[in-house]
Amino acid sequence: MSGTAPTGGLSALLPGWTLAYSGKVRDLYVAEGQSLATAPEMLMVASDRVSAFDQVLEPAIPGKGELLTTLTRWWTQRLGLPSQLAPDADARTPEPVRGRAMLVRTLDMLPIECVVRGRVTGSGLKEYQQAGSISGVALPAGLVDGDALPEPIYTPAWKAPQGQHDENVSFERTVELVGEEDAIAIRALSLSVFARAAEVAAEAGLVLADTKFEFGRDRETGELLLADEVLTSDSSRYWDAAALEAGRVESFDKQIVRDWLAANWDGEGAAPALPAEIVERTAARYRELIARLTSGS
Repeated sequence: MSGTAPTGGLSALLPGWTLAYSGKVRDLYVAEGQSLATAPEMLMVASDRVSAFDQVLEPAIPGKGELLTTLTRWWTQRLGLPSQLAPDADARTPEPVRGRAMLVRTLDMLPIECVVRGRVTGSGLKEYQQAGSISGVALPAGLVDGDALPEPIYTPAWKAPQGQHDENVSFERTVELVGEEDAIAIRALSLSVFARAAEVAAEAGLVLADTKFEFGRDRETGELLLADEVLTSDSSRYWDAAALEAGRVESFDKQIVRDWLAANWDGEGAAPALPAEIVERTAARYRELIARLTSGS
């Protein structure tokens, strides 16, 4: 997470907790008298804010924070993933934010955004068109937007310090950044989780085009754990499989917001406010994704 954003006045509703960090979408709270550097646990609250192109946009997407938290927890349980959820997290999560917050163990985060791509699209498409590869991974010629890759690829990014842009890097660069053991481990975990999630999504008539993961080590046990959001509408691209077969891309993520912003903003100055119709369409897509994924579970 990077950047700062309004906290929505939650501090008054969370006695005993102190806001330690406010990102574009998530706010992190620690127990009074502690800091992120020392707290064994933290409260990770997903807001309704929406970001695109490094901008926090207005207005927020109603219910988005709870939807993202629901997806993260559902995927974690569905796939049996190594989670950073704290013991008895449900019972100890404050009532005012229950549903859109997770009480988690504070981890020593690895500065790598672990992106896995099953399709060529988005920023990966732009890089492919320029270089014929993505993050140093050579790809077949002639691929167009939405095409399936021969097999999912791991294309990591370096998580830059606050105020700077993340940078796509090669796997060799991740070895330099975190060491060979961790670089190999997070690559293997990312590809494995993506493959399993793609199968579950396919059962719901969905294509998981790409996603990104973050990992950290438990400060006490040293265990490598998934952190932050997992396979949500904000961190992943989900497409309708039937529509894709017919040559259309119908997404269940914030692509609606990205497309509208790209068509209505030149990147200069403050981003324009989102129309009510874009806000509602995005919220409806988030709700439909959860319904489709969880209907058979």
